[in-house]
Amino acid sequence: MQRFIEIAAGGELNPLVPHTSELIAGTIAFTLLFLVLRSKVVPMFEKAYAARTEAIESGIERAEKAQAEAASALVQYTDQLSKAQEESQAIREEARIQGAAIIEELRAKAQEDAARILANAHASIEAEREQAITSLRNEVGALAVDLASKIVGEALDDQARQSRIVDRFLDDLEKSK
Repeated sequence: MQRFIEIAAGGELNPLVPHTSELIAGTIAFTLLFLVLRSKVVPMFEKAYAARTEAIESGIERAEKAQAEAASALVQYTDQLSKAQEESQAIREEARIQGAAIIEELRAKAQEDAARILANAHASIEAEREQAITSLRNEVGALAVDLASKIVGEALDDQARQSRIVDRFLDDLEKSK
């Protein structure tokens, strides 16, 4: 082979082409370096690669788990929010109903109080009216007896007679109305 190289170079030795001993020494050094790298360095790279892969996969799993938990929390929050809104609506409706009932109760109580006050006023007015009628009857009776005594010219001292005259006089007055 060396002869072929020498001939190809024009009979002279080519400085770019290495000697055979250099090729053998280079091949042995390359093989030794390859074996050392393969036995010592490559396992460390593979170990680092496996750790990195595991860290990435666990990070992805944690992220997916966190995302699932966040979605679950969002659903739970949404459910709680809708329940709270429904509950507040129910409380408002109940308060409105209770308010209407209280207003109706107060209105009924006010009407009862007004009716009671009105009944008391009517009773008081009726009692005063009866008292006024009795008082007027007595006064009119006394005036009628005095007038009749003066007209008749006799004393009307008899109580029964006075009562009859007064009653007759008042009846005549009521009929003339």
